[in-house]
Amino acid sequence: MTDAVRIEPLCATPETLAALSDLLIATVAAGGSVSFMHPLDPAQARAFWAGSLAAAARGERVVLGAWQGTRLLSTVTLILDCPPNQPHRAEIAKMMTAPGARGQGLALTLLREAEALARTHGRTLLVLDTASEGGASGLYERAGYVFAGEIPDYALKPHGGLTGTRLYYRRL
Repeated sequence: MTDAVRIEPLCATPETLAALSDLLIATVAAGGSVSFMHPLDPAQARAFWAGSLAAAARGERVVLGAWQGTRLLSTVTLILDCPPNQPHRAEIAKMMTAPGARGQGLALTLLREAEALARTHGRTLLVLDTASEGGASGLYERAGYVFAGEIPDYALKPHGGLTGTRLYYRRL
């Protein structure tokens, strides 16, 4: 990459919504198990991100993005809105990197930034899940997350068929 990558919390601008929607559509088309089926309607992708960024504006989560110029390369969400008996934890969700930008350390950089934000919000435990097939288990394990178990046949893969999910946690 020639231009510097900047990491920042995202808010609902038309450009950001379009970039997030494009990234979600590309991720699902490439087989990423992030709650949606292929082909993903752009209006559905935009509605998801509009809701997610509205939750961020309320302080319920932080959506981080890794940008190179005007191109969104990667994103991760830190969910802070947990039940009253779980104020010490947060959840990592919607980790996505554009297919052409993978393998450059962006996901790990975003993950570390999300961990730092969790600490500033007083969180001491992070949890996440990732697809058993084609998920990011290797990334999370290299980053120090502990494998807690696997649930078989948890969700449909974007192009059909079932996949399990692997559960992880990390104490901060």
